[in-house]
Amino acid sequence: MRFFDSHCHLTDAAYREDLEKTLERAQAASVEGVVAVGSTREDSRDALGLACRHEALMWSTAGVHPHHVTEDAAGDETAALREAAAHPRCVAIGETGLDYYYDTAPRAAQRASFEQHAELAGEMDLPLVVHSREAAEDTAAMVRECAGRVRGVLHCFPGPGELLEEALAAGWLVSFTGIVTFRGYDAELVRMVPPDRYMIETDGPYLAPVPKRGRRNEPAFVAHVAGAVARIRDEPLEKVAADTWSNAVRFFGLPEANGER
Repeated sequence: MRFFDSHCHLTDAAYREDLEKTLERAQAASVEGVVAVGSTREDSRDALGLACRHEALMWSTAGVHPHHVTEDAAGDETAALREAAAHPRCVAIGETGLDYYYDTAPRAAQRASFEQHAELAGEMDLPLVVHSREAAEDTAAMVRECAGRVRGVLHCFPGPGELLEEALAAGWLVSFTGIVTFRGYDAELVRMVPPDRYMIETDGPYLAPVPKRGRRNEPAFVAHVAGAVARIRDEPLEKVAADTWSNAVRFFGLPEANGER
């Protein structure tokens, strides 16, 4: 049995002192695939560097998180990301999307950045990794706009069910994190998703799952996410691990046999 952490921020300062040990713990926990996600232009280059140094385990993405969008930078983000995205170890565009909870960037600039990321994903034939928080209506509109030309995933899927239905109708995937282990999470969302349309992730260093809640999250803990999903779906852990592995391989365009794209 093997696990795939489809979304982790391994360039975060939280891993600076023990990244190699973190990756060793991941492999000891049967994590055999990790995607290091880019959150800024510089971070995307760093994520790619990590993926190149750990080819047996890791790939990367190139994107600007909505928290880091600025009005003056929105027009040139994709040009800066294109170089990283052209590398074979970079397997997706993003993290992009909308965050109306923190509203750290103007909403119009967030939407413009999201649109530019989607255009770049279509141009480069790469999938799109999308963040959505308190922005379901505008995210759903973008998902509908992308349908048929860009494939994507709503990562760390928070709901609501209507947004899940939009994603599935567009051929997109959703991805579940440790929040599925938190009290109050709508478990019906996990049960609603077909077995070929979801992935699992840590979103480390954030959102450590129960029983690790309160600690720094890391790829090894994705096994706990898988366990929670298996319990909610009333499926064997082996099935959840196999389904989410094959879904990640297909979504990111990875060959099953080796680490080369």
